Amino acid sequence: MGGVYEARLLATDLVIGESARWHDGRLWLSNWGAAEILAFDLAGHREVITRVPTTIPFSIDWLPDGRLLVVAGPEQRLLRQEPDGSLVDHADLTALPGGLNEIVVDCRGTTYVNGGADFSPDEGIAPGFIAAISPDGMVREVADEIAFPNGMAVTEDNSTLIIAESFAGKLTAFDITDDGGLDNRRTFGEVPADGICTDAEGAVWTPSWIDNESCCVRVAEGGKVLDQIPLGQSGFACALGGADGRTLFILTADWHMDEDFMDNLHRLTTGPRTGQVLTATVSVPSAGWPNHR
Repeated sequence: MGGVYEARLLATDLVIGESARWHDGRLWLSNWGAAEILAFDLAGHREVITRVPTTIPFSIDWLPDGRLLVVAGPEQRLLRQEPDGSLVDHADLTALPGGLNEIVVDCRGTTYVNGGADFSPDEGIAPGFIAAISPDGMVREVADEIAFPNGMAVTEDNSTLIIAESFAGKLTAFDITDDGGLDNRRTFGEVPADGICTDAEGAVWTPSWIDNESCCVRVAEGGKVLDQIPLGQSGFACALGGADGRTLFILTADWHMDEDFMDNLHRLTTGPRTGQVLTATVSVPSAGWPNHR
């Protein structure tokens, strides 16, 4: 085990923060249950960027030209924010086999979305998928049999896509082919994972669990846990940012692992808001996408 960092509280009063992104000098996130996209500065001041008239889940990223993309999961829509603030459909994803979850846009403008998550799967069933949307709008499925697809990241050299398979308790890597497809599927690390980001040494930060305790861990390829940060609540996503790329932002909420997904969601959307943004200063800066902006 490597270093143990201490987390500091940056912001509270979220329902469930998801899809953490460092963009344009601020932390951006989806506030599940409130149907809004928020941005926070380093002092914790927040701005509501937009409200999304859809249900959850949704996640965010940006096209190379700076336009915001928003995943409207159950509706199976990918929305794009126009310069006037309006939200329009970016691509027709209705032919994909299920609702959508996470998104990452690589440096060439290929947009990867995943979905098909089954919250109560039969053992051995992995209905999740990854789809690629090319810059010209072509949509195709590029990976299947994903066990609850969650956070995704693309390495700095645009050669590798890494995805959290939450129900398989592992991170999975793919080579990115010249046409944006995925090949050479392999296990990056056997560790429980959710929303992820990568750093300049090729390691992955992800919320996880060690000895039944919630934490955020830094994982090397092969699965070795290099560093960890204890969390007081369940973690959902993380992002590296700040002026030097060494501020790790972690999104947490009072999620009960022994409760049904919808029961958790109902409790958190109708009861006290427990969602928090935590920060920690780490030694290796950000690299890759989505956190390299």
